[in-house]
Amino acid sequence: MVPVREKNHPLSMTDDDRGLWNKRVRPRSIRLLLSLVLILLVTVAAFWQTSPTPVSPTRPRYVNPLPQDSGAPGLQEMLVRLRTTARLMQTVAHPDDEDGGMLTLESRGKGATVVLLTLNRGEGGQNKVGSNLFDVLGVLRTLELLGADRYYGVEQRFTRVADFGFSKNADETFQKWQGHDIALGDMVRVIRTFRPDVLVARFSGTDRDGHGHHQASSILTREAFRAAADPNRFPEQISEGLLPWRAKKLYIGNVCGFGAQTCPAENYTVRLNTGEPNPRLGMSYAQFAVEGLRHQLSQGVGAFSVDAGPRYTYYKLVDSVLPATTDKDGHEQDLFDGIDTSLPALASRLGTEESKVPGLRSELTEIANQVQNAAQRSEKASSDAVGPLLVALQNLDSITSHVNSSQITVPLKQDLVQRLREKQQQVQKALNLAMGISLEATIAAQNGGGTGLRNAEDTLTAVSPGQKFLVRVKFHNGSKYKLVMDGVTFDAPQGWAKQIDKEVVLAVAPGADQYANFVVQIPADAANGRFYTRPYWHRTDPETESINTIDDERYVTLPFPPPPFHVTVQYHSHQSAHDLTIFGGTHELGGSDGPATAISTAVVTPFADDKGEERKQPLAIVPAFSVMLEPGQQVIPTEGDGAKRVKVGVSSNLSGSAKGLLHLEVPSGWAVEPDKLSTEFHKRGEKQEVEFKISPTSLKEGRATIRAVFESGGVNYSEGYSLVTREDLDSFYYYQPAVQRLSIVDVKVPKDLTVGYIMGAGDDIPTVLEQIGMKLTMIPADKLASEDLSQYQTIVLGIRAYDTQKDLAANNKRLLEFVSNGGTLLAQYNTSVADFNKGGFTPYPAQLSRARVSVEEAPVEILAPDDGIFHFPNQITPHDFDGWVQERGLYFMDQWDGNFKPLLASNDPGESPQKGGLLRTQYGKGTYIYTGYAFFRQLPAGVPGAIRLYVNLLSAGHEKQGVQ
Repeated sequence: MVPVREKNHPLSMTDDDRGLWNKRVRPRSIRLLLSLVLILLVTVAAFWQTSPTPVSPTRPRYVNPLPQDSGAPGLQEMLVRLRTTARLMQTVAHPDDEDGGMLTLESRGKGATVVLLTLNRGEGGQNKVGSNLFDVLGVLRTLELLGADRYYGVEQRFTRVADFGFSKNADETFQKWQGHDIALGDMVRVIRTFRPDVLVARFSGTDRDGHGHHQASSILTREAFRAAADPNRFPEQISEGLLPWRAKKLYIGNVCGFGAQTCPAENYTVRLNTGEPNPRLGMSYAQFAVEGLRHQLSQGVGAFSVDAGPRYTYYKLVDSVLPATTDKDGHEQDLFDGIDTSLPALASRLGTEESKVPGLRSELTEIANQVQNAAQRSEKASSDAVGPLLVALQNLDSITSHVNSSQITVPLKQDLVQRLREKQQQVQKALNLAMGISLEATIAAQNGGGTGLRNAEDTLTAVSPGQKFLVRVKFHNGSKYKLVMDGVTFDAPQGWAKQIDKEVVLAVAPGADQYANFVVQIPADAANGRFYTRPYWHRTDPETESINTIDDERYVTLPFPPPPFHVTVQYHSHQSAHDLTIFGGTHELGGSDGPATAISTAVVTPFADDKGEERKQPLAIVPAFSVMLEPGQQVIPTEGDGAKRVKVGVSSNLSGSAKGLLHLEVPSGWAVEPDKLSTEFHKRGEKQEVEFKISPTSLKEGRATIRAVFESGGVNYSEGYSLVTREDLDSFYYYQPAVQRLSIVDVKVPKDLTVGYIMGAGDDIPTVLEQIGMKLTMIPADKLASEDLSQYQTIVLGIRAYDTQKDLAANNKRLLEFVSNGGTLLAQYNTSVADFNKGGFTPYPAQLSRARVSVEEAPVEILAPDDGIFHFPNQITPHDFDGWVQERGLYFMDQWDGNFKPLLASNDPGESPQKGGLLRTQYGKGTYIYTGYAFFRQLPAGVPGAIRLYVNLLSAGHEKQGVQ
């Protein structure tokens, strides 16, 4: 392997220039080459030993590891993991529910292998950093949770149920999730695949958990504990090759109140101190976990912190297949009490069948001794751990081979081999850390010139069918040992990748770098979509569906499909008797080989971010064209001729020129102008925006859908994709069909009403208001101090405006003066209840609460039917509350001054009416309105009644305007 030379850039080479394709470099090939050379030189024969094939290493989950996972700290943690076989699985409902302190303590502190199973992706929640909701929010929150998981040191899994919004009880949750079995089946699948010793539910399964999803997660965990061990439950999984698995112990949490630091002794079985400091982390487990939690910015936890000192978490043992493990007071010291998690104890798992693998226990004991030896030696220098680790790996290879060839029964063999392979992978990672081995696989610049980093727009971060590109592989030997390269494998579909190096270098000197270069050609027929980097799940209508459809069963329960391209270098250490240099390469004669090991990495693209700093993104495969209708929802008022402009954006990911035809598919009888549009592209990243004019056949209230289709090269493209990322997160692509959902609404708007909108955390209400013909101006919060507010008749505060806009709170007095002078102010909900109530933002005293109505079909009573809000400019009737999505409202007022008048009442089943969701008061010459009703969900969803009522709220106090 040699570095590629720019003048011989392989993308411009002929097939003859590229030379030999070596997808794997095999020692036996070198033996033949050396034999021929030695015959010519009349020297002694060379004898090469073929190394055993190593297990496939665990693929890295993240492009850049944390400092605590690198170098000496990373090695020390891996040695902790090698001393135990403990496996723990925690179940929660949403991202940010997890007990990060406990997870970090068990994983990083005690070395357990830990899986976090999160039922849904939080796609039904509120976004506290932007306007994205539903499934794109689910992708963002998956990335945020993976960012947190890096700190916890855990693997992540999900089920296919979706977050449909707040639920007050488990019964409603299971009704939305079509019963227990869909979520339970995925949970059982993860248990049978991961095989945990201990199962830990974050919640108690009682009303104490609050959210119905929380309750359901614990209820399902109790069921899964037994169901996973029953071959008659979910037998289709058994047919696929999964075997039943019985975890040893089941715990539940939230037994003393969420986050409680004290707990009655009878309420818990085990108390864990997550405030214990860890020198490798530089802080306590709880503090390190909060460092990860803060990546979940859309949840509003970016400012969370934990003080140093003791911090406790409590769990109660509720099911077990073990003899009693508690003391006289009913307590345990550890979640794994009663379970021997030492390496030699793996032999005990075989029971009477241990005799079928002679010497197993003694060999495992020897491995444990070597791990302990490596840990002791590494305290002086990381490289001193290499010798014992090599011995441990060699022994693990031998044991695994013996177990595979033994006559023990299949379930026992499968479990034992899985755990041995996990230890092989951990030893391999420890060796890479101890020897300073690193591997990079990066995309070469397309034009072959320049060495500086380009920005993301000018870098090949995603490739499409038909494209060709170069991947450069760099293997660094940071050890003091000479290493022998057994092979370089480029993981891609067959025939896509070809190694183009003419020279092969097997021996890698200490401190040296070696290179390989691959040309990758993605065939045009890959456009069938199977290879695209995309979520493996989708919902056709995220506003109403609570179950995700699985599009690719290969990845079910994973966070995302893995990156499409990986490179693995297989190598072993070698003490050679003689070296021979021929044809520019160094080859070894004689000597002894260490056990084979490997290192793997995803193929990434480096680029410069907005700050000029280097970032890396796993290379993705995307369609050649992205097609989007902008926006994805449009409201057409019945007033007027109904003709609307539809904007379609088409982006090209192809490096060269391309062209195609764009057209709209519309309901039968609708007119479209023009019929088709020819579109041309000249470079990658170019976007063309075109407009069509559509005219419905009638303007009767109802719904319709139009679709954009771009045809190029015989392929139709009818979906768009966008990169979801943030500077503190990894990235992934979100796909959406190239459709626009039209809602034809019978709505009247006041004539010449001027509206100013101050955005809060982000919502799409202004877009809808403009679509129905209202005159709207966005007012930046930082301009509020100087803005001439008299030019507006109504001002709207976006959702969570006081939470997110400091300038709003500082200038609230100006807004109240605006009302007093005759204006209308519409304030929407905020979530920082205490801050809002302390702020005194309302003209008269009122207390915000967390009261909400989560059932979207809950009846709504009009309390003041004579109020003008229900008559101008639209007549509001009970039918206007039909068809709402996800929820009625949230963060209602629960106390208010007598000057306020409640206008609506609603409640969830079995609860008292909530009257604080819509309050109106006269203040001076103007009108102040507070609403907690979820218009931020209803208007973008095109709900007719909600649109009419919202227009009436804006029009309050301006009844003399007339209508357009």
